Amino acid sequence: MSTLLPRPYWYLRHGQTDWNRAGLSQGRTDVPLNETGIDQAVAAGKLLEVALRAAGENGVTRIVCSPLERALRTATIVRDALVTHGLPALPLDVDTGLEEVCFGEQEGQPIGDWYNSWIAGEYTPPGAETFAALRQRATDAVNRATQAPGRPLIVAHGALFRALRAAMALPANVRLPNAIPLSLQPEADDRWELRELIDA
Repeated sequence: MSTLLPRPYWYLRHGQTDWNRAGLSQGRTDVPLNETGIDQAVAAGKLLEVALRAAGENGVTRIVCSPLERALRTATIVRDALVTHGLPALPLDVDTGLEEVCFGEQEGQPIGDWYNSWIAGEYTPPGAETFAALRQRATDAVNRATQAPGRPLIVAHGALFRALRAAMALPANVRLPNAIPLSLQPEADDRWELRELIDA
């Protein structure tokens, strides 16, 4: 199993979709942002602009995102918002390793109470990806994104971030809000500091 290397990054879950609003498991199904999700991505861009101006050398140097439309559009909206506020256009790369987990037969179904069993490796929905495979893939993708100098903004998905939490030795089954920028900073003793950017 891959280890998440202790290099800082920013993480942003995509904006809201209609399936998010309805409480349905999306997985690999390519559901687009809804109007709320678009507004959330614009707001995330504004939050990041303020943070990046204050961060200096700790600011974002590039964006790496999932190829699914809801993540790619979120990343594009954020990049464009930063440009609108006078920051340079960031390179934007797509990494298929950041795709959301395949939930198999659960895709399009109401979110159930099986996540803890899935994370523990005790149950995987028919046709779905195991949590262990997701963790390996997510960790590898983030390690690729943080390999170059500077701090990337990774735009991806909720279940994928659960796998990253597990790789950071944090409780995994924690829901990540849509489009709230998150700063991740390694600390001593293999611990991580997670800090949400919120509008003051």
